[in-house]
Amino acid sequence: MEYKLLREKYAKFIYHNYKIEEDSQNIYLKYFFEIEGLAQFHPVLTILKKNFEIHDLYSDISKNIVFNIGMIEAISYFKATCSKYFCVKCGILNQEQINWYKKLIYLGLGEFRYINQIQETQDNFVQIFSEGTDFKPQEYKKELKDVMIPIGGGKDSNVTLELLKDSPYKRFGFRINLEEVSEKCAETAGLTNDEIIEVKRKMDPNLLQLNQNGFLNGHTPFSAMVAFVTYFVAIIFHKKYIVLSNEDSANESNIKGQNINHQYSKTIEFENDFRNYVTNFICPNGPEYFSMLRPISEIQIAKLFSQLEAYHLIFKSCNIGSKSKPWKWCCNCAKCLFPYIILSPFLEKEKLTDIFGEDLFENQKLLQTFIELCGYAENKPFECVGTYQEVRYAVSETIRKTKTQLPFLLQYYQDHFELIDCDLLNQYNENHNLPKEFDEILKRKLFEC
Repeated sequence: MEYKLLREKYAKFIYHNYKIEEDSQNIYLKYFFEIEGLAQFHPVLTILKKNFEIHDLYSDISKNIVFNIGMIEAISYFKATCSKYFCVKCGILNQEQINWYKKLIYLGLGEFRYINQIQETQDNFVQIFSEGTDFKPQEYKKELKDVMIPIGGGKDSNVTLELLKDSPYKRFGFRINLEEVSEKCAETAGLTNDEIIEVKRKMDPNLLQLNQNGFLNGHTPFSAMVAFVTYFVAIIFHKKYIVLSNEDSANESNIKGQNINHQYSKTIEFENDFRNYVTNFICPNGPEYFSMLRPISEIQIAKLFSQLEAYHLIFKSCNIGSKSKPWKWCCNCAKCLFPYIILSPFLEKEKLTDIFGEDLFENQKLLQTFIELCGYAENKPFECVGTYQEVRYAVSETIRKTKTQLPFLLQYYQDHFELIDCDLLNQYNENHNLPKEFDEILKRKLFEC
């Protein structure tokens, strides 16, 4: 549907309220949104209690975080019409917070805006008004301990799980809508079911109906949701560190010359913004949020992961394949081709075909995706993939080590593009938030391999 018509016809999005409820097994975060004149929405987040000791569930800090989770959850519903006015009825946001959310909504919906051809400035995209509870940042009074690691099922979080296996902190996994793959990865890492913090996210069916009816739809900053939800869980379960697995490569834009990044909420920019937000507006001494892999690139992560053989036949990152049972690689998308490429310098073809089911370098249907990943097209695929340079490096190294006839995609690269030779495996970006002890763990493992 036409963006300008929708935002004029449905000019007001309302965040009415939130509730924290519980029973013997679960904690429920309930939200109440409305696109005035169109639909109401009541999404729910369910946190499984298991055997965790819970404190401060109804504290002012917890209410403040739950309110802010609602601001993130609301983006999925707001985007159906991109209403001009975002009206918050259950909490006051000061001007600095409003600007923070305007930036997140604008950049977090960058891919969405590009796909839907929305031409707006950050300042004009949405106007936010607020009233209600005036939340104040508060000191946290309890002792925090342990690390919590979001597990996605891909290679990156598995590397983090292994890096922290021998750390002095007890590891806990975290997952929103636990999948079979992430469960198997956690088991392989030695985590029991009681050491996985599970959250179930239920979307309101009214949004799904709007999507089917042609209202605006597209990618949202899911990792921003993960940030606030993990922060809430860390508060009520007393976890000291929230350890992400976002890498340096996530900072590269998908569109050349434009700041449009499928992975915006995985960037160092968002990580820094989030850390500042929770410190200034929620809790100055609360859990610490950072990415363990931020100093390194996808090619370095691939080298580390290539040595974790126990995960090779388990890990998955294909979105299409996730819809099948069991989860499998579809072998026809960027989320399959990229890990195949990035692992190819470190694993032999036989091993790669065991993992993926076929030699993706022989898949001629992937040629355009291959060209895009290599950076010889206007766009990079809108997926969580690495930089152009490291894709070219991986391809170049694999061509050099291949002693037999090159498969289709590698032959195409050799015929049309230049091989590159650079030292990507020994780089380390010091622009990160790792506490000293975590920094030392990563450097020790990276440079001993």
